[in-house]
Amino acid sequence: MSMTSPSAIIKGAYSLITGLGVTLKTFFMPVVTVQYPRQTCEIPPRFRGHTKLVGDEENPDRTKCVVCMACVKACPSHSIKKIEGEKKEGEKKKTCTEYILDFTTCSQCGICVETCNFDALAFSADYNRAVYTRAECQFDLVKEYEKRK
Repeated sequence: MSMTSPSAIIKGAYSLITGLGVTLKTFFMPVVTVQYPRQTCEIPPRFRGHTKLVGDEENPDRTKCVVCMACVKACPSHSIKKIEGEKKEGEKKKTCTEYILDFTTCSQCGICVETCNFDALAFSADYNRAVYTRAECQFDLVKEYEKRK
């Protein structure tokens, strides 16, 4: 049978008391855990969600996008897969009819938003984009805009 030295017992007791002190201090601190999905976090104002199309102030039924393709050329990860538009009768500019963004490859760098000369792109506040397949990450931003109207 081996005898434990008194200094080892003192070191062990000190370590135990220190650990209990940390635990008690943390126990009485406010809880920071959010009970998701019943509760959600407040989104900071500078949050960058995926790209969204901005509506035209003069005609709220359409977006500001005139299909100039500057965002497609500027995208370093080639996440903007397809932009199509049509020139409607009586209008000077094209109207965007389809804008496909592949969110699986988008790095949210913001270059597309910065290069848009018509301020047609902005960052959304959507943060909960949980999906089951990659195909669901192909967003048509025109349809997303029509849902938001």
